Amino acid sequence: MFLVLVAVFAPFIAPYPYAKQHSSLSNAPSSAAHLLGNDRLGRDILSRLIYGSRQSLQMGVIAVGIAASVGIVLGAVAGFYGGWVDNLVMRLLDIYQAIPMFLLSVSLAAVMGPSLRNAIIALGIGSVPGYARIMRASVLTVREKEYVESARAINARNGTILFKYIMPNAIGPLIVQITMGVGGCILAGSALSFIGLGVQPPIPEWGAMISDARNSMREYPTHALYPGICVMISVLSCNLLGDGLRDALDPRLKN
Repeated sequence: MFLVLVAVFAPFIAPYPYAKQHSSLSNAPSSAAHLLGNDRLGRDILSRLIYGSRQSLQMGVIAVGIAASVGIVLGAVAGFYGGWVDNLVMRLLDIYQAIPMFLLSVSLAAVMGPSLRNAIIALGIGSVPGYARIMRASVLTVREKEYVESARAINARNGTILFKYIMPNAIGPLIVQITMGVGGCILAGSALSFIGLGVQPPIPEWGAMISDARNSMREYPTHALYPGICVMISVLSCNLLGDGLRDALDPRLKN
């Protein structure tokens, strides 16, 4: 919640505009006016970290939204219909998963061009198979329940059974995966920005800030340390949230 609030209210929290340069304060250390110091262009590091939370959270949340939306539909259709439909979808996903997720994202981002939007699309496309497999496994368990048989007995359409009765009851395990997936996409998005395929200057993003500071890490290590800590805290927060949701949603862990 703290990270989300920082991202939403960044213009009110940040002490300076993220692109404002102070040429006389190039690589200046921490001070009362600039709590975390200034980068090589004299920009306030704290302000850039605050604004950078917007880009990183966008990449995490929207990319997972794309991947989960596509994966849930594919997994639900494969699990519900079974037979050749299931075999076709799952064999395509096998081929899909043969390519490492990050390598696929890098390739797609390179082809589409470096930008925040393209990085989000690349991460979303690269993350689809995991959500599809979890949804399929959950649907296979739910489709034999009594309420599904009752719906079939009253001649409900397949689409109605799938979207009204099966998917709402099968999506529980995906909630935890989605939460943890946000952290993974934040990390992967930072890596894309680090190699120049994500957010482009002068817009701040934590991975891009680490990349910008790598040539001067010996002289000014904190320039890379601060955004690295932000990435770590964000990923850790998402993982802990996922663990908490798992404990809350799994009745076997209630006691």
